[in-house]
Amino acid sequence: MSTRKFLVIADDSPEFSAALHYACRRARSTGGRVALLRVLEPAEFEHWSGVRDEMQRQLRAEAEAVLQRMAGQVMADLGQSPEFIIMEHGDTKAAIRAAVAADPDIKILILAAAAGGRDPGPLVASIARDGVSWGARKIPVTVVPGDLTREQIDDLA
Repeated sequence: MSTRKFLVIADDSPEFSAALHYACRRARSTGGRVALLRVLEPAEFEHWSGVRDEMQRQLRAEAEAVLQRMAGQVMADLGQSPEFIIMEHGDTKAAIRAAVAADPDIKILILAAAAGGRDPGPLVASIARDGVSWGARKIPVTVVPGDLTREQIDDLA
């Protein structure tokens, strides 16, 4: 039997921690796991492939270090390490689509709306405007208000 994975976009937004905490709480209550997707911008240095390759290597190393730091919160909230997914796309929606297509255990995408404003954030707004199209597989999207406290999230999840 497969384990349900909750996919969280591991970005540098202030609301990321709300999405991650919610995903951890849901995973804990359902026996699931958390997968963190970090999307890298492709290096656009066309003159020398060696320089471009080194830039990509450095971006990947930085992404791995960021994910390792984020894993500490997952360990504290869930008691297990998250799965790391690093994709070199410029487009987050395309990266989500590729991750969902590659892993049938990803069952739910968890996003957080931007805190403190009327704008939900670019990814949430894009999904609301264009719809959810992850290819052949359909998965639900849970949008968590980005300004919820940990206690409020604990109460919901």
